Amino acid sequence: MRILGIDPGLRVTGFGVVGREGQKLAYVTSGCIRTRDGGDLAERIGTILEGLAEVIAATRPEQVAIEQVFVNVNAKSTLLLGQARGAALSAAVLARLPVAEYTAMQVKQAVVGTGHARKEQVQEMVRRLLHLSGHPSTDAADALACAICHAHGGLGLGALPTRGRRLRRGRLS
Repeated sequence: MRILGIDPGLRVTGFGVVGREGQKLAYVTSGCIRTRDGGDLAERIGTILEGLAEVIAATRPEQVAIEQVFVNVNAKSTLLLGQARGAALSAAVLARLPVAEYTAMQVKQAVVGTGHARKEQVQEMVRRLLHLSGHPSTDAADALACAICHAHGGLGLGALPTRGRRLRRGRLS
């Protein structure tokens, strides 16, 4: 099964595709879709939609995992991010792909083992889990992490030792 992970952003939208066979993950591709700074909003949304449509056509994923938008202090930024996310969701819907959504904390928990991991920690764990020779860009790493999270059932590696136990504040109880 191939999974397309998406880290939506109005300036930079990260994407990453992984293959899963049983419990093994394989890197397929990753990258970023960049929009023109200061360009017309509709044009930027179109760039994201078209770019992801090209990625979907080229890689033929079977499922999509996308990071949810968090609400921050700046309402305008949140709304703009939501529109970029809408373009990403539209690309998946137009391709008739099922979409799963994860919070940034869920993705970090699944990949690093803690929901408060730093970007550098996510990059390093993605590199290790996918046996990459170098670190992907932060946006591509976040997208790959989202795909990895989905590949592991949304629970990720952090959940493996906790079966039958409760995980509280990073410790088993």
